Amino acid sequence: MVLLISLLVGIQVVSAWAGYPSSNPELLQPPILSLACNSSMAEAAADLTLQKINTDRREGYVFSLQRIFGVSEIPLINNISNFFLTLDVLETECHVWSRKPYQNCSIRPQHETVYGQCKASVLIDWRRKISHLYNYECVLRPIAPADIARVCPDCPVPGDPTAVRFLKAATKSLAKFNAENNHLHYFRVLNVTKGRSQWVFGPQTVMEYTIRETSCSKRAPVPDVSKCPFLPLEIADLLAILAHTVGADMHHNRYLLPSTVYQLSRQEVGHRGFKGADAFPESLELLARRAHP
Repeated sequence: MVLLISLLVGIQVVSAWAGYPSSNPELLQPPILSLACNSSMAEAAADLTLQKINTDRREGYVFSLQRIFGVSEIPLINNISNFFLTLDVLETECHVWSRKPYQNCSIRPQHETVYGQCKASVLIDWRRKISHLYNYECVLRPIAPADIARVCPDCPVPGDPTAVRFLKAATKSLAKFNAENNHLHYFRVLNVTKGRSQWVFGPQTVMEYTIRETSCSKRAPVPDVSKCPFLPLEIADLLAILAHTVGADMHHNRYLLPSTVYQLSRQEVGHRGFKGADAFPESLELLARRAHP
């Protein structure tokens, strides 16, 4: 209760400053401080903000911090501050469903680089070690294929993940997964998130895709799993898969393997991480103490 009250006080103070009439705004408006990007305060705020952004997202891949582009602070009361951050980010190989901290995720290879920028505002209570992410917006873009070809002519070429060939490859990969897992129901492709092609002693396709549990029981064969209805989100399992297909063509695959599987827990389905106050993750304790000893 004390933590919630502390947060609400901070929010009320901001609202009061925003709406209070004054003939001399300089006396009432809190100061806006520009922080050095390499300061302990900026690093702690950026790390916390990016972790909360990654936690809130339900699609795509975990963002890693490339650099802090800018941080402004509005000090409020009792070590509570509003921060406005601009962060340069890189996409990692971890799907957001993995729930891994970005520090534990590998940056994508150069030929798969996706980069961009996130702008966010967050309220942080350093003393109580709680925070509230107000909003954020991230804009990303991949490295252009022409640039990839110049730097690495033999690297896999990214393709349009909505292309039919990637969906077919994902469906074949999923058939192996459905045959080998111990779930009671069949899974169906939900979304192909990445698709790459390369020639390595023959054609190779690399897909990354998400799947969702259907209502079709595995007690009986199903001719076409794509026709199976999805189970409601509240009771369905959702998985993210990285798979490779190698073969002369899509009908004669020599090698088919789902190599990495991440699962989104049912408790997280529909949860939006930034709507409430959250305690600091353990990984931020040291940074927080450095920022506010």
